[in-house]
Amino acid sequence: MTGLSVLAIVAGLVLASDAPEADVRPNIVVVYADDMGYTDLGCYGGDLAKTPNLDRMAREGVRLTRYYSASPICSPSRCGLLTGQFPARWRITSYLQTRAGNRACGQADFLDPAAPSLPRTLKSAGYATAHVGKWHLGGGRDVVDPPKFAAYGYDVGLGTWESPEPHPDITATDWIWSDRDPVKRWDRTRWMVDRTLDFLKGHADRPCFVNLWLDDPHTPWVPSAEDQAAGKEGRTVGKASTPGRLRGVLEEVDRQVGRLLDAVRAGGSARPTLVLFLSDNGPLPTLDRRRSGVFRGSKLSLYEGGVRLPFLAWGPGLVPSGVTNTATVLSAVDLFPTLCALAGAPLRPGYESDGENLLSVLRGERPRRAKPLFWEYGRNPSSFDYPPGDDRSPNVAILDGDWKLLVNADGTGAELYDLALDPEERHDRAAAEPALARRLADQALAWRRAMP
Repeated sequence: MTGLSVLAIVAGLVLASDAPEADVRPNIVVVYADDMGYTDLGCYGGDLAKTPNLDRMAREGVRLTRYYSASPICSPSRCGLLTGQFPARWRITSYLQTRAGNRACGQADFLDPAAPSLPRTLKSAGYATAHVGKWHLGGGRDVVDPPKFAAYGYDVGLGTWESPEPHPDITATDWIWSDRDPVKRWDRTRWMVDRTLDFLKGHADRPCFVNLWLDDPHTPWVPSAEDQAAGKEGRTVGKASTPGRLRGVLEEVDRQVGRLLDAVRAGGSARPTLVLFLSDNGPLPTLDRRRSGVFRGSKLSLYEGGVRLPFLAWGPGLVPSGVTNTATVLSAVDLFPTLCALAGAPLRPGYESDGENLLSVLRGERPRRAKPLFWEYGRNPSSFDYPPGDDRSPNVAILDGDWKLLVNADGTGAELYDLALDPEERHDRAAAEPALARRLADQALAWRRAMP
């Protein structure tokens, strides 16, 4: 049976209440790398590190070249994936930080537990659900009362420091990383993969959903004890952000994801497992764009380098192998309706996704999306961080087909790019295509005005 036909059967599965043994819906594991750039992986043309396991994942599955995050920074990116909605709807527009810092950004202190939640929807449909790793949707610093993981539909939550329930193995002190942590900085990815495998093994009687959200390759890059320097109160810092240290971190991520895939291959279960590998936002530093390829921009920018990222889908007997999709635009906000369709999980009445059900992408097809995508980043010049030079973008953007327009929220500074001909965003077409630029700017600004 082909991967395509298995996926079609699983997606259309209707369970009989008196026949639980018929439930062969797949496990779903979303591996979310932190600050990983488009060309951090060999299968995307990168040369910074050897990534044989992720390259094999690409060969054995579906690789997209036009996957987009919901934001060029971590917290709103994660909000978009979890809710299937643009993060500005939930007043998350930058990284969540101190209460004063959040107020200065005009944002909430944590994701509202009333927001739609992918794990909650899957749990309602019979899935066991777990969060392992970085959260950054509430908790840490002086936000001491965020909702617990259970409020979002997780059966188990094993968080890092910026979470409601930081695990003591990786949070010995009041900071993200510490030389006092029982599990050291360079060993955290292994620990997170181990916890994921434990959860899958411990819930073999039903389908599982795991958000495995790594905190590498975010700086500091500390691939070994020799690369660690102790900062204030034992906080771990990297001695320098060098290509060599990044190489060690990337190769460890690759090694541990390889362990995860090997365990799935060797599992011998009748239940298939879908593994997605993607990133939350673009890289910083870019190391002279070795990490972002041809793309302009970086983390903190709405140019392609800040939001266009790796995406791999893999699942033996579930996802076809050897597919490189250069046509379909897929967004993080599409994953909620897409994965619910795969899992046979009904969307709640009244739920309005900003994404689309693009399950056919996982079958190896190349659909064209119907909805435009919108982004915003940078509501004021003093409370948001920006990249240097011409990597700093206008603060609102829309992508409709191959046309991308960026504009400031006050209507100034419009830039229009034809990504089919100019993926590097070097040739502004706003003056040459005034009607198109005006239409897209009107759409983008109307969307921005509709946000809280």
